[in-house]
Amino acid sequence: MLDVYVKGQNLGRDVHVVSVVGDCESSSDWFLKDFSKDERFYKLGPYTNLQSTIDHFKASLGYRSYAALRGATASTVLSPLWADPQACESGETPLACEYRLHNPAFAFIALGTNDIHKREQFEPQMREIIEYTLEQGIIPILVTKADNLEGDESINQSIARLAVEYRVPVWNFWAAVQPLPGHGLQEDGAHLTFAPNFFDDPQNLEGAWAIRNLTALQVLDAILAEVQE
Repeated sequence: MLDVYVKGQNLGRDVHVVSVVGDCESSSDWFLKDFSKDERFYKLGPYTNLQSTIDHFKASLGYRSYAALRGATASTVLSPLWADPQACESGETPLACEYRLHNPAFAFIALGTNDIHKREQFEPQMREIIEYTLEQGIIPILVTKADNLEGDESINQSIARLAVEYRVPVWNFWAAVQPLPGHGLQEDGAHLTFAPNFFDDPQNLEGAWAIRNLTALQVLDAILAEVQE
């Protein structure tokens, strides 16, 4: 990944930008956007070491991603039909549009919840997303999902398998929510339980949205430390 990072820097990728490729859990204003604001919207509590990482990525945490779409599947971000016609070029995919407009050095790729009815297509399409991201000099960060709507954990297994095969970072969000009440899921088994980003209150860390944001910041912090060495 350090070679990919160097390639990206030679291409002019912005080390202060992380893009988000995903579905409603990535397009929601609840995901990371509070950290693009002032500290009235979050409190780090025992995680004050993350403030420097927040400062580093602050502007991009508030971006609206052109590749994070409600109801998105892996095929969605590869289809020009889903691209924003006001911002994207003719024939451009949401993925290519996002990378062109925001010029990231890193990208969270959080898909799979809506792919349960197209499982045979998921892994080939994820390969296409990963390979395109690497070609663009962008470090992909694959994200496991909290739910098991498919019933056999096969989608998370695909994500883990691809992370090992391509030797890319994986943020195992599934593991992070396992200790939470209901494994961080609402009664529908799909949507995350809510809690505000005030990490100084341990009760908030019982909600999956607080854990999603906290662990996302921890992942960015770890990767930034590697590329800055």
